[in-house]
Amino acid sequence: MAGRVRIEALRAKLNATGGRPAIAMAAHNPLSAKLVADAAGFDAIWASGFELSASYAVPDASIVSPSVHLEMTRAMCEVQDLPVIADLDTGFGNAINLAYAVPRYEAAGVAGIVIEDKTFPKDSSLRIDGRQSLVTVAEFQGKIAAAKDLGSMLVIARTEALIAGLGQEEALKRAQAYAEAGADAILIHSKQKTPDEILDFCRAWPYQVPLVIVPTSYPQLSFEEIYRLTNGKVGLVICGNHSIRATVASLKRTYGQILQDGGIASVERDIAPVADVFALQGDASMRELERKYLLSGGNPW
Repeated sequence: MAGRVRIEALRAKLNATGGRPAIAMAAHNPLSAKLVADAAGFDAIWASGFELSASYAVPDASIVSPSVHLEMTRAMCEVQDLPVIADLDTGFGNAINLAYAVPRYEAAGVAGIVIEDKTFPKDSSLRIDGRQSLVTVAEFQGKIAAAKDLGSMLVIARTEALIAGLGQEEALKRAQAYAEAGADAILIHSKQKTPDEILDFCRAWPYQVPLVIVPTSYPQLSFEEIYRLTNGKVGLVICGNHSIRATVASLKRTYGQILQDGGIASVERDIAPVADVFALQGDASMRELERKYLLSGGNPW
């Protein structure tokens, strides 16, 4: 699917009404992105910085290089048709760094980007006792302006005011300033174990600009409840790290079972058949190319 089509598809999903918000599932490589698309129910793919960092076994602290991040995101766009939302953290630095990145992510087929108002290098929002310092409102407005001026992708502005412990008033002040700077949506994040402060923020939100949440720390709310309890103000829910967590749990379980059994026989019933992997790899399409160009016994034309 062409980039422009994906951008407009994401915009429509973000602003739709229908009893629940749009749902984006996290992915960290092309295989997980294709599995999200094959699930046939998610509205978008979250190219998660946390998941990508974890897949390289490094902290989520601006360690993975921008080039690696871009190429992995491009590969996610290439293997499936859902809109991809790229988690750009702080935008790799200031507004100048972001200005360099934006056209490259749009050329890669990305439909939307999320940038957050923390200082570079970032620290994971959910890390206990993490370093959560924010840039000034004016500086972050400049980042939003750069992203809007230099690309057509949706720009989702993420405020970490609640994560940093700055309170509801500061979170609302920053979110309103970011909406006024042109953000297409506002991501409000919390690490509280209950959804109370997020719901309070959503109820107090006075703008038509849709909200985005990542309910990792408060998973008890269903998507329908989120929509109902916020009066439809939440346009997108991001399942922020479930692909990598499921991968880690499954691999640890499989490896342990093989070692416990001293063989591979018992895990066969719990792991995907090789045929499923071939299907994800596009083996059928390759066979068609072979028949047309390698096995025809002559020129295909």
